[in-house]
Amino acid sequence: MQQAVELLIFPRWLLPIIPAGLVLERHALVVDKGHIVAVLPAHEARERFVARETETLETHLLMPGLVNLHCHAAMSLLRGIADDLPLSTWLSEHIWPAEAKHVSPRFVYEGTLLACAEMLRGGVTCFNDMYFFPEAAAEAVRASGIRAVLGLTVLDFPSAYAKEAEGYFAQGLAAHKALRGRPQLSFCMAPHAPYSVSDGSFKRAVALAKELHMPLHTHLHETRDEINQSLKVHGVRPLERLHQLGLLGPKLIAVHAVHLKAQEMALLASCGASVAHCPTSNLKHGSGIAPLASLLEAGVNVGLGTDGAASNSRFNLFEEMRLAALLAKGSTEKACVVEAHSALAMATIGGARALGLGDDIGSLEAGKAADLCAVDFSALHLSPCYNPVSHLLYATGGEAISHVWVEGKAQLKKGTLVHVEEEALKAAAAAWQQEIKPKATKQAPLASS
Repeated sequence: MQQAVELLIFPRWLLPIIPAGLVLERHALVVDKGHIVAVLPAHEARERFVARETETLETHLLMPGLVNLHCHAAMSLLRGIADDLPLSTWLSEHIWPAEAKHVSPRFVYEGTLLACAEMLRGGVTCFNDMYFFPEAAAEAVRASGIRAVLGLTVLDFPSAYAKEAEGYFAQGLAAHKALRGRPQLSFCMAPHAPYSVSDGSFKRAVALAKELHMPLHTHLHETRDEINQSLKVHGVRPLERLHQLGLLGPKLIAVHAVHLKAQEMALLASCGASVAHCPTSNLKHGSGIAPLASLLEAGVNVGLGTDGAASNSRFNLFEEMRLAALLAKGSTEKACVVEAHSALAMATIGGARALGLGDDIGSLEAGKAADLCAVDFSALHLSPCYNPVSHLLYATGGEAISHVWVEGKAQLKKGTLVHVEEEALKAAAAAWQQEIKPKATKQAPLASS
């Protein structure tokens, strides 16, 4: 007798991520009650299961949804207001003033919803956020159907969200109390960075992360200026300072980690910390190139992040995968480092493990949540296809995503968002464009026609 299930998917190829290096052809994925029941040959699936809904994807590869390990989602509304600037100038002269003037719950809701829509279109099913007004972000997550880890952000200077560190902690804890238990939503402590958070605030963040069983998410070793400032003020490099304050451990997500010594990479590995690698943002700000190959060789768990759309301009995790692999090859002069399967693992199970969600998402295994995306290989530039994993990394991108499911529910179907009204979202973004007046930055003159 056949078992009744909610969904059967029959793709041309299936990439489970675990076991590493495996690609399955003519297999099926079985989903029921939001979770993966089985991955098995297609003919066996037809014999054993009957589904309420069946998707046959003859030209597609099915894989886990991507995990964006670091972003500032609501900053999609600040995309392009200041470019071609080093990080410190970009933040102090453009981003922080704009945020002080415009950030509000409405800004966060609409900006986060815009980011969620873009991420779902690109195959991202889970993102780790660091921003203000998490209640508003949570409403955007609910409206879009994506999965999110919301940061309880802490700074030691005023913003539109709070006036001092105590205010950030109070608001973050209130949001956690109000929102915990919501489906597809979890939290992390998010002290912003060593240059914006005091020792006392870092220590309190560590204590709360332990008490509430949350990851710790902070920018670290992003620029040389950050390191030089720490040496001047604290007498040690930022990583050593955080080590002394008790932040290093398996719950730490170190964002960027561009400028690291060999012993610092070994320290991160030995304590089980993770790194959120954000290659596009690092390049755009001229911050440097993270030593990805050395981090992986040292045994550090690495995930991929886009950073915010104001610093990257896109939430395109396929682009981050490709760039991460190519930069590692070019900087080491070794074509064999960070091969395609490794890059895809960073964008899926690597990010999931960093967030403490590795038992729930990040690979196509029985018992895990059915967070999935399907990539259409029918385009002319993808023919012929000798190796679909190679094509995922080097030949295609987020534009080829046709279907996305989160906990077995369709969020993108045949290229159309299921729960987001795109025209209304465009109108909201246009209204914000009229309200936000970017401060002029020096740009190259336009050529006359």
